[in-house]
Amino acid sequence: MTAPTVSVITAAYNGAALIGETLESLRAQTFADFEIVVVDDRSTDDTLAVLRGWDDPRLRVIAAAENGGPVRARNIAVAEARGRYLAALDQDDLCLPERFARQVAWLDAHPDCALVGCAVALLQDGVRRPSAYPPHTTPALIRWLLMIGNPLAWSSCMVRAEAAARFDPFTDPDRRYAEDFDLYHRLSRVGEIARLDEELLLYRLHGDNASIRYEATMTANAARVLADAYRAELGAEAEGAATLVATHLMARRPVPDRGVLAEVGALLVRLQRAHFAAHAVSRGDHKLIRWETARRWAGVVRAGLRAGTITLADAVAVRPDHLGLGHAGIDELLWSRLIGAVRVRRRA
Repeated sequence: MTAPTVSVITAAYNGAALIGETLESLRAQTFADFEIVVVDDRSTDDTLAVLRGWDDPRLRVIAAAENGGPVRARNIAVAEARGRYLAALDQDDLCLPERFARQVAWLDAHPDCALVGCAVALLQDGVRRPSAYPPHTTPALIRWLLMIGNPLAWSSCMVRAEAAARFDPFTDPDRRYAEDFDLYHRLSRVGEIARLDEELLLYRLHGDNASIRYEATMTANAARVLADAYRAELGAEAEGAATLVATHLMARRPVPDRGVLAEVGALLVRLQRAHFAAHAVSRGDHKLIRWETARRWAGVVRAGLRAGTITLADAVAVRPDHLGLGHAGIDELLWSRLIGAVRVRRRA
């Protein structure tokens, strides 16, 4: 049997309500040379029946022997995959028709690229809206953003199988709910990571999203990934720095006071300086990295203002020179401050 170009990798658990739409989105792909490898992780609903009743010879369904969680189920799917490219897809997300065609073309044209993602739109209650990911990227920007956050949605990614084969396990069960973030860091050491800026995936938002249900575990494991990445530069300070970034930039929890805001700003400056020293970037990439870092700083400031834990005077007093107020308009910051003042009064 001839191996397909793409293997779609999906871990399924109690997804009967949505997985049919996900599979239907694959039928609409303009690039048809793919297989779908779905591992059902001992679902207690009708997921397995839906899968086994799906009429498409490209679908292979594997029933896990025991419930081991999504990371282990995904690793089983990867071990069974035959394609030269692995397309990530969670059971509830939707591929737009050109996704595989665009990503296969990119990987074919860029043999040094280990992974390519794509821009995503959010889908909630039938309404589509933009995501908070940066609208424009380059591989240099992605490399930097991995140091301060997760710049890719897992379901948007296509991985070169020969790069994936370097890792056992493919995704680490010990980094659960940040296993994708951990994988991107590991892959970045063996090849380039890129993102297509065209929206080619609809990411569903609903109450069962792992990112919502397991935020504390996700934040803690993301901090572990970052601590490993920071250790060479920061030494004994790596774990504390990683916790700051995971908590206030990734999980977007408000800083508790001006002092912590100052720590976050100083850390961003230090990390960025070290990154520029270690990686040669073009003038355009340098500008883009500065801009996106400032955008994230603005998010930290807004969250603190809205929570009422800092004032606009605090933000102005500790702002790093090249971040300013994060390119946020003064009207936006004043509005955040007003919201924060109301919340403070309510708590009083």
